[in-house]
Amino acid sequence: MIQTIIFDVGDVLLEYRWIEMLTDYGLSEKEASVIGETMFADPLWDELDLGIRSRTDIIQDYEQKYPQYKDEISWFLNHGEYMHVPRKDVWKKVHQLKEKGYHIYLLSNYSEDLFRKHTADADFMKDIDGMVVSWQIHKTKPSPDIYLHLLETYGLTPSECIFFDDRPANTEAARKLGIQAVTITSRDVLMAELEKL
Repeated sequence: MIQTIIFDVGDVLLEYRWIEMLTDYGLSEKEASVIGETMFADPLWDELDLGIRSRTDIIQDYEQKYPQYKDEISWFLNHGEYMHVPRKDVWKKVHQLKEKGYHIYLLSNYSEDLFRKHTADADFMKDIDGMVVSWQIHKTKPSPDIYLHLLETYGLTPSECIFFDDRPANTEAARKLGIQAVTITSRDVLMAELEKL
């Protein structure tokens, strides 16, 4: 019987508007797509999530690797507050599930800077019983270590948990540890799954 709901944050509890963010900066949609995908595909982005190096150092490395995108990448990484879009209907549903007696946890890959900016005014933060975010323990999904840290820290029983994440590799890693998991491909999919609970 499910007693605990574990949420990823990005593209689950909130959406990203990184292309729009870069077009607001003045780029064409094509330029925005190329620069964004370059940033996210580079291992430096994973280093941000791991929290083992400062944002300043990582920006400098990006600038050295991609001097043609120096200004855009620096601006993007220093203005993460423009990147996210609230999913307030989802947050309301999370609150309803909390009131029904479910325990609510977060398990997410995030840099400290972006996590704080993206959750500062998020209602769901009032409903969580705990969280493990990659920058806190220097581990990222889909490594089993981050899942085990959450389970052990809060004394959770895997078979009583369900996990919602937008990446198949992350939900598969959860299943290998005995956690039920659903890959979220859209807001509608998430809302339908929450309605079942």
